[in-house]
Parts: sequence; structure tokens; C-alpha cells
Amino acid sequence: MRIFVLNKKKQPLMPCTPARARMLLSKGKAVVLKQVPFTIILLDREEGVCQNIVMQIDPGSKVTGVTLARESKTSHHLLWAAELVHRGVAIKKALEQRRAIRRSRRARHTRYRASRFSNRKKPSGWLPPSIKSRIDNVYYFTKKLKKLVPITHIAVETVRFDMQKMEDPEISGVSYQQGTLFGYEVREYLLEKWKRKCAYCSASNTRLEIDHITPKSLGGTNRVDNLAICCRPCNELKGNRPLDSFLKNMTKASSIISASKKTLKDAAAVNASRKAIGQLLMPLGPISFHSGGQTKYNRIRHGFPKQHWIDAACILDSQKIVNIPNNMSILEIQATGRGSRQQCLVNRFGFPRSSAKQKKRVFGFQTGDFVSAFVPTGKKQGSYKGKVAVRSTGNFNIKTKSGIVEGIQAKHCRLIQNADGYAYKYLKQEQHFLSVLKDEVSALSI
Repeated sequence: MRIFVLNKKKQPLMPCTPARARMLLSKGKAVVLKQVPFTIILLDREEGVCQNIVMQIDPGSKVTGVTLARESKTSHHLLWAAELVHRGVAIKKALEQRRAIRRSRRARHTRYRASRFSNRKKPSGWLPPSIKSRIDNVYYFTKKLKKLVPITHIAVETVRFDMQKMEDPEISGVSYQQGTLFGYEVREYLLEKWKRKCAYCSASNTRLEIDHITPKSLGGTNRVDNLAICCRPCNELKGNRPLDSFLKNMTKASSIISASKKTLKDAAAVNASRKAIGQLLMPLGPISFHSGGQTKYNRIRHGFPKQHWIDAACILDSQKIVNIPNNMSILEIQATGRGSRQQCLVNRFGFPRSSAKQKKRVFGFQTGDFVSAFVPTGKKQGSYKGKVAVRSTGNFNIKTKSGIVEGIQAKHCRLIQNADGYAYKYLKQEQHFLSVLKDEVSALSI
């Protein structure tokens, strides 16, 4: 993974290799500006030649892939890759809990916020908070990377267009609803739903086919909840038999039935956020939109495995080649939020069980800051580095790689990087993903 470089006026230059960054730091020509993403700032240089760098974004329901690549006429050379993990599910759960507590207080006729009309009109373009957080995460990191890297172009994967209206403007009814890519979209959804494994025997890395759980000869339909992905031997062995007669294990059969009725929440979240992400990123610079079908074609053509950051790297024209270095390190960015808006903790009945919050900052530190501490004497003697959890007493807890160290005084701590609502972790692949079927990754926590 390349190191971000800024000139002495804090303007972005071309990223450099880790070896060159170490050389500049050892010679005193640069200093560290940020720990994550690791960024250095040059002390005596103002100008530099910058090449075309494209930022590629593959939006997802739970994880969004982000890459930076050096662009040429014939190829894309990957420089940096990350996977942004969203917290939409956690936001929805928190809102549901808050709503339940409010309703409980209203039922008990205690102090509460007056209920609003359920038919109040929402503003134009309103999105649920869980989906809005996904869009804000992508927008925030795009702005952040543009300050650290000379990005010349942004490529975003948007809704998969089938171009049917352009070919036949008079198309309507069922033909328009299904479209030319209807079969492809269903297969891709089933692959994601069943985690690219056979639903009956859990076989992977084999050819998978679409099968009707309840055969059409027995009254089954083509609805998605009646379709499953299976290998060819299971498909031929099952034939037109019912599921319970094909699988003697009733537990396995019931689990397949329950899994087939999963909701389309993830698909709906992606469809609702992709267009909004593109509109929000337009003011940030030149931007182009690409279809998911083109991304999958490029990934299969290069023989890459299915990963979010690899999908982002494959958002390009089919004529270009994607060059990914061996042992590419991936930065995992986990959205954690910026704290809770609750004034105090409550029990299961909604009554307070702790005192009100004190000041958010204590001695210039707040929970989530990345700090280093050196304790000269005592039981805690030593050097520590990690995220801090502040206490009003001034005795902090520091989460390091080896565990949590408690009771570190604030006077021994030094701020390295302010908390920004995200947790970072590097994932380093031990072997080149082209030579193995399953990637082995080891987590290197910051």
C-alpha cells in the first residue's frame, strides 16, 4: 500500500512507496502528519509532477469497496485499497430502542416527548437514517482522500442499466419490468443470498445452477423465494422431488426454507443509496458511472476472487488491464459513530441507572483518540500506544494490541490523531490471491 504525501503547503502529491517514505523520514525531509491513512508532509518541497489517479467506489449494503489507481491508456495500477464497513444495522436498532422507550414512557404517563402525526409529510429526497449514514460515510471519505491524494477522476458503480428503454421506447408491462438482464440479476442475487455455495450440500468452488425448491410440476413458481443455488449433482439427484423427500435431514430442509424467505433489505438499501451517492459526489470533481455487469465481467476476465475492494478495482472499461501488486494490504474502516446522544444509561424499563454525562473532553482528550503514553515509574511503567477511553478522574484506559491497560494518567498521554468516528485495521494478505482459492488474511490492528 502506498503512502500519501503532501508538500509543505499541505497540497497532495503522488503517493510513494513505504521504502521511500522511511528514507524521507530518516533524513529529516518529512514528518508524519497522519497515522491512518498514513500520511507524511514534506518540509522543503512545494511542487511535484502528478499523474492521473482515479478513485473507484463500489457501494454496498454493509461494505463499500474503495480503491485508488494510477490510470493510463491501457491499464490501471492499484495504489491503495480499503473496505468501508457501514453501521446502518446498528443505527436502525438504536432508533427502534429509542422509539420503544418513548412509547413505554407515554403508556406510563410519565414525562415524554409529545407524539407526532404519523401522516406528516417528509421532505423531498428524504432517506432513512440507516441509509443516509452509508451515503455520508462514502462522501466523508471521498472528501478526506481528495485532500491527501491528487484525484483527477471518480468512478462509481451505480444501478445496473439494461438500456431497454433506449432500444425500444415503446416497451411496457411485464417486458419492461423484467428487462434484458432479468435472468442475470436473479442469478447474481441468488449467488449473494446463498453465499456462493450449494444450498443442499454446501459445496463451493464449483459450477452452480438455479433450482426450484418446490418443483414447477408440483405447483412451484418462479418467485425468488422459491429459487436456490445448487451444484449439478444435487440438481440432477433432486429432480422434480419435493425438498422433504430429497433431504432426509428435516433440520436441513427447514433451514433452507427459512433461508429462502429472507427479505430484500440489502438489495433495497443499495438501490436507494447508489443514486444518492452519485448525486452527492458530483460537486467533488469529474465523475463517471458504471454498471455492475461491467464490473463482474472485468473481475471474471482477470480471474479475481469476489471481494468488495476487488470489485471497486474492476470498475473500468473492459479494454483496460487491472494490475494489483502482490501481498496488497487492505485498510478496513469500521464506522463506529461519534458517541451516544443518550444523557445516561437506562435499565430494561427505561429508568436511569447512571448519572448524567460529564464533559466529553477531559484534559484535552476524548474517547476514541489515538494516543501514545510513556509511564516512567510505578506498576504501569512502560510505553503504550492505542485508542484511549477517558475518565473524569484523569485516569484513562488505553486499548493496545495486547489488551486494555487501565489507570494511565492524562499527563503521560500524548495525542497522535483525533477520533473521527471510525476504527481502522490493516488486513495483509499472506499469499497472492491469484495463486490461491481462499485468501488468508492476518489482522494488524492499529
